Amino acid sequence: MWFLIKATFWFSLVLVLLPFLDPSSAQKLEHAPKVELGDTFSAANEAFQYISAICIQKPDVCQKGAETFVALGHRAREGARIAYEFLDTQFAETDATTPDAKVTTGTVTPAADVAAPATEVSTLDAEPVFKRTPVPEKRLDPKAAVIQ
Repeated sequence: MWFLIKATFWFSLVLVLLPFLDPSSAQKLEHAPKVELGDTFSAANEAFQYISAICIQKPDVCQKGAETFVALGHRAREGARIAYEFLDTQFAETDATTPDAKVTTGTVTPAADVAAPATEVSTLDAEPVFKRTPVPEKRLDPKAAVIQ
């Protein structure tokens, strides 16, 4: 849910800033209401303080609000699942011979299908095996480098 709030904020900010990139919009916005940055910041700060004070004065409002946001989050998750399934049925690539085939991704084969390992494996076919966690090495000091 928090993602949706942040995404809405940033999308709105982009929409507000786009007219600065278009020279023709300056003429259209010439008679539009002006925005004072200091007044806007002050109003936003006071609104935040007011909303914060509501939780102190009436905790039941904040509790019901939190319950509402949790319920909306569950509904949004279910809606996202439904949208994903719908898009998956519309755009999923299926095999021509089996129209109901599931799309399988990845390159790992099941253990039963793996043939006996060859005695000699080329370095291009070998998968990397990490026996320790890679740690970045310390960089050289650029001031100590010798110029040749």
